Amino acid sequence: MGLKTRVCCICSVVLLSFQMELWAQQKTYCNPINIDYGYTPIPNFATHGKHRATADPVIVTFKDKYFLFSTNQWGYWWSDDMYDWKFIPRKFLRERNKVYDELCAPAAFVMKDELYLIGSTHGPAFSMWKSKDPTTDNWEIAVDSLKAGAWDPGFLYEEDTDKLYMYWGSSNVFPLLGTEINTKTLQSEGYVKPLISLAPEDHGWERFGEHNDNTFLQPFMEGAWVTKHNGKYYLQYGAPGTEFSGYGDGVYVSDKPLEAFAYQDHNPFSYKPGGFARGAGHGATYQDTYGNWWHVSTIILNQKNSFERRIGIWPAGFDQEDVMYCNTAYGDYPTYLPKENADHIQGLFTGWMVLNYNKPVQASSTLGGYQPNFAVDEDMKTYWSAKTGNKGEWFQTDLGEVSTIHAIQINYADQDAEFLGKSEGVYHQYKIYGSNDGKKWTLLVDKSKNQIDVPHDYIELTKAAQARYLKIENIKMPTGKFALSGFRVFGKGAGEKPAKVDDFVVLRSSPEKFGERRNSWLRWKQNDLADGYVIYFGKSEDKLYGSIMVYGKNEYYFSGMDRTDAYYFQIEAFNNNGISERTAIVKSE
Repeated sequence: MGLKTRVCCICSVVLLSFQMELWAQQKTYCNPINIDYGYTPIPNFATHGKHRATADPVIVTFKDKYFLFSTNQWGYWWSDDMYDWKFIPRKFLRERNKVYDELCAPAAFVMKDELYLIGSTHGPAFSMWKSKDPTTDNWEIAVDSLKAGAWDPGFLYEEDTDKLYMYWGSSNVFPLLGTEINTKTLQSEGYVKPLISLAPEDHGWERFGEHNDNTFLQPFMEGAWVTKHNGKYYLQYGAPGTEFSGYGDGVYVSDKPLEAFAYQDHNPFSYKPGGFARGAGHGATYQDTYGNWWHVSTIILNQKNSFERRIGIWPAGFDQEDVMYCNTAYGDYPTYLPKENADHIQGLFTGWMVLNYNKPVQASSTLGGYQPNFAVDEDMKTYWSAKTGNKGEWFQTDLGEVSTIHAIQINYADQDAEFLGKSEGVYHQYKIYGSNDGKKWTLLVDKSKNQIDVPHDYIELTKAAQARYLKIENIKMPTGKFALSGFRVFGKGAGEKPAKVDDFVVLRSSPEKFGERRNSWLRWKQNDLADGYVIYFGKSEDKLYGSIMVYGKNEYYFSGMDRTDAYYFQIEAFNNNGISERTAIVKSE
């Protein structure tokens, strides 16, 4: 080895070590994002129990800050880092407005030095607002009413041409529409263009139903959002229904803003039908302060009401061939926050695994059928509830062995909540203890003086802890019983990760024979060490951008395929110790 080669190798090692150190210092987050979600303000949506709910999010970057707007929150959030979100109380609905919802499915965009905002409206009833400093409640009316009216609106402002376009639609009958908006009057000139419609007969993922079975209703298309990249317009849309785990976002592409949109081969580009936090539809794509792309979208809960939902943020982007993608693999596990030169195709997953999936649990008390094991089953729809919300109620989980703990996510459930609408000044307080033997306990997390509403609290430990048992002790609930849909412990176990999956097959009707081409049956040999599996899929071997997380089972019925195209699949197994090698790629003609 020559001197030059030795120097290059040494430099590479130093650079790698420096990069690893930077990553170690990087903050993380975990979906659903931890913001003070308001309770549904709609009484007939709360007949099965009052609960938190929001959806249809949009994030825009404005003056190096992030602004998050979503449905019926009586305000909005802003952040410097996409981690610490500050809520600004504000009602944008005016007394003369004849719509029930307060800022439903909002649209936000930046034009020149101002941030603009408007909610959904079927007629010319809702004002458009603008602000030069939305970190405070500092808004003025930009235009008294949007005469065109738009439900689920989205806007694209082109700085180089000084042109503004609006896109909208929410229907299982009508297409998405588009029009140009005069930047001076902020009104349409009257020319409205139909753009795209669903084609569930060709695109399996667009069929209505939890499993895209399309048995009783036509699917819905909604949530228009357009991103311009490298001279192309990417028209994004949500389908087939916000109630379902398969709720995703697709994209059509054109080199013109209001015509000639063609279905991107790699769809849905935002999709997460499995795991703890399911669904990735009706969202918005934006750039962070480093120029990296992200996609914010709706997560489905659908426990007490079909419109009980949360918000997720996923790494996204455009590959070298300008294919739009969104990386949701391990998207509800700890994920690194924005940083320079991030590889969003590879993903920003930390590698910290769930340590207590279906492990033994104990609790201070149990209300009816809300059993303790529901807090560790990796299903946000199920939950454990104590009999009261009193101080001293507790929940304990056994990791099975002393493990390295990096982070904990506490997902509260709404049991006997008393609020409708946004309630400020409410908060959670608790303590978390760790133990190696279940007898001698050490305080790991102290939130006994917390004054913040944290329904999906996520704590990254400043120093990794070693423990087998963890116990959370309630001190104060904002309302209702002490209830948990997920007490999730992240880190690394001390045992073996699973071996590569064996006998992975994909069964699908051949093109020459009559059959259902939009569905396939995936099977594999059960891995004795696996907690679950992640299936990757796509239409070319180098673009396996889709992912599906499956817990426990060794099969999956995939109903989201496009009828005419070949697909490629891979699978990997995971457990509390790590992730296996992926299988060879399997092609399905």
